[in-house]
Amino acid sequence: MKIAEFNLETGLIQRDMNDDELAQYEKDQEENRQNQMKKDAKAAQKAALLDRLGITEDEAKLLLA
Repeated sequence: MKIAEFNLETGLIQRDMNDDELAQYEKDQEENRQNQMKKDAKAAQKAALLDRLGITEDEAKLLLA
């Protein structure tokens, strides 16, 4: 995996990530995947609830406003 660094003296440099950077990148990617899965699950639950209630999201917002 490459990482880009910019230095005023040398300009743009691309280099390989070191072990610590790669480990952090992989950890961040996994956290992002987990967060996206949680968001998707919450959206699916919300859609299912609105469907069971037989109302749209806009109608739910009006009820809760």
